[in-house]
Amino acid sequence: MAEQSLSAEEWARYQRQIGPGVLSRQGQARLKDSTVLVARVGGMGGPAAQALAMAGVGRIILAHGGALQSPDLNRQVLGSEDGVGEPRAPRFAERLRSLNRFVTVEVFDRDPDDREAVELAARADLVLSCAPTFAERLRLNRAAVVRGIPMIDAAQWGMTGTLISIQPGVTACLRCVYPEAPPFEELFPVVGGISTAIGGLAALEAIKILSGAGEPMFGSLWLIDGYRAHWSRVQLLRNAACPCCGSTTP
Repeated sequence: MAEQSLSAEEWARYQRQIGPGVLSRQGQARLKDSTVLVARVGGMGGPAAQALAMAGVGRIILAHGGALQSPDLNRQVLGSEDGVGEPRAPRFAERLRSLNRFVTVEVFDRDPDDREAVELAARADLVLSCAPTFAERLRLNRAAVVRGIPMIDAAQWGMTGTLISIQPGVTACLRCVYPEAPPFEELFPVVGGISTAIGGLAALEAIKILSGAGEPMFGSLWLIDGYRAHWSRVQLLRNAACPCCGSTTP
């Protein structure tokens, strides 16, 4: 049985999240048997990866290139002052390993191209997209659709964030929502509190999907406006002619 894959130490570690209204024992075992691709691991991806590791997701693949910069430290919770100027992904992986010895953390120390995104998705049960650019987000969306696995798209700007949960072949994919990539502001403003909030909620959604707990928000967009203390949820329509997930897609 899947439950036998967890040791007595692991059951003790996770006991506070097992029970009515949270995870079942079978759900906790499913988390251990799951792999999540997190791309990237900055303001949103860092808190998300941290929550996944602490919850007991068995394998986390971090995809993130580049070095940590001082302005990143207003939101990247896995970073620290002594890591400025050094590659982010390896140090962030070490931090996650220090939080939970029962979790395996792998590093892909660059932002994946089209082929690499599909190859990484092939090794995962779920893609958590925390990439800033639409080109990267649509690339990860395509990889998830090609591999037929769920994807959670997390985005942020200022004090506002969005989440979209995608079930390929069933719900709208990101390309249905954005047929053309909108203009992108590279150095956009953001407050770390919204990054952490959206990353945490993205991780919660992933935990629900992987464990079978609760009701995933597949097929909708959740907008959280922290500036005005307002939130809304919008149902998304799948485009049958979508070049990524449509029924006529080759």
